[in-house]
Amino acid sequence: MASVAINAQEKAQLESQIRHSIDEIRDFVSIPNNASDHADINRNLTWLTKKFTERGFNTSVLPTSGESLFFATLPIIDGKPTILFYMHFDGQPVDASKWDQKNPYQVVLKSPEGDTFKNELFEDLNTNLNEEWRLFGRSTSDDKGPIVLLLNAFDLLKKNNATLPFNVKIILDSEEENGSKPLPNAVKEYRELLEADFLIINDGPVHSSGKPTIVYGCRGITTMSLTTYGPIKPQHSGHYGNYAPNPGFQLSKLLASMKDKDGKVTIDGYYDGITINEETMVILKDVPDDAEDINKNLQIKAPEKVGSFYQEALQYPSLNIRGLSSGWVGEEARTIVPGSATAELDLRLVPESDGTRLKSLVKKHIEAQGYFVTTKEPTTEERLKHDRVIKITESGVTDAFRTNLNNTYGNFILNTLQKQFQEDVVQIRIMGGTVPIAPFINELKIPAFIVPMVNPDNNQHSPNENLKISQIGYGIRTFYSLLSTPLE
Repeated sequence: MASVAINAQEKAQLESQIRHSIDEIRDFVSIPNNASDHADINRNLTWLTKKFTERGFNTSVLPTSGESLFFATLPIIDGKPTILFYMHFDGQPVDASKWDQKNPYQVVLKSPEGDTFKNELFEDLNTNLNEEWRLFGRSTSDDKGPIVLLLNAFDLLKKNNATLPFNVKIILDSEEENGSKPLPNAVKEYRELLEADFLIINDGPVHSSGKPTIVYGCRGITTMSLTTYGPIKPQHSGHYGNYAPNPGFQLSKLLASMKDKDGKVTIDGYYDGITINEETMVILKDVPDDAEDINKNLQIKAPEKVGSFYQEALQYPSLNIRGLSSGWVGEEARTIVPGSATAELDLRLVPESDGTRLKSLVKKHIEAQGYFVTTKEPTTEERLKHDRVIKITESGVTDAFRTNLNNTYGNFILNTLQKQFQEDVVQIRIMGGTVPIAPFINELKIPAFIVPMVNPDNNQHSPNENLKISQIGYGIRTFYSLLSTPLE
């Protein structure tokens, strides 16, 4: 965590607010938040309305073509610049059987014990607010925790009679974990309501070094599903092996043709438009990544060579096989020639790459390998007419974004964090993951910055998601400093 640079009175105030935040996080997390459950989302909206109203915000539930968004604003004062904060309150589904606690929506307090954690009592926090202890529960870090930290930063601002040099607006997404499909149209519909000078996204973890972090962009994403076909149904491999084409081999050869031995995409034009100048390379190399630690954590001998180091690799679009399926495996394996084989691909995008164009290049490459391409199950006539048949389906595109590192508002965030924590701030040009922010940038024409709050090892999207108590203090201090520091 960033070093502490506050006096005794400020420390006492902060610890009191951390303790209050923990209780509020427990309360908020206890409301399940699967975006596929309409009733869950409505219960979360009710909680948010109550909590933000208590802090003096005007609140609105904004209907969309899917689940509603939550919007809050303090009274607007002419002449002040406006910050728009984006977070999300939905969470990934849970499989309770994979968690080390009975109910992932009931927060459990734990302390580190070697390579594991042991349970602690919440009442012990009243006398020992141990920064190494953690809150375990779904959405403690992604993304309910940061919402609560923002609320508690406002509590602290009010206690200190601090003057806010900004107008403040907050938009909370209800379907981020489902791809935020209604968001682009919703931003257009509520454009006037959302108008601001700049956008701050509070999602994701700080850099693995634990230092204060600003991220200036994130990759976009789109997906494709590829299915190859053999016999109309699985056949006995003794009878038809060497005769019926095996869709698993077809698909594996096709996938292998898309990358070289170093992991670089071989599809013509895939990396077009991407250049990295010397100034940018300096910025990328300034990120304090440790390649040896990364490889050790991944348990790999060497990375692919799309870039010469981790940050450089993130500047290019990726082509990833996220899942493969054909026939049966393990104890269910059987001696058959499968009827089909499927690969699920995800393509991470950078601002220079258009997702629709990249998918078109992939399809063109597949056709060049001799495949007949269809978007639905092939007919008998198509199967009999073509040697190689493939069904391709695809998702929509979530665009990437990247803000210039020399932006005035970015410099404000950078300088504020440096002053608050007395540390160099890690500046990441673009992160590997995807946050659905492009609609705000495209429609509102404002710069956007990701200011993450939570610990790097928070297990977001996974069992045993957690939030370290030290990061609760970090998040409150970050929000407090950003909201109370005038824009120079």
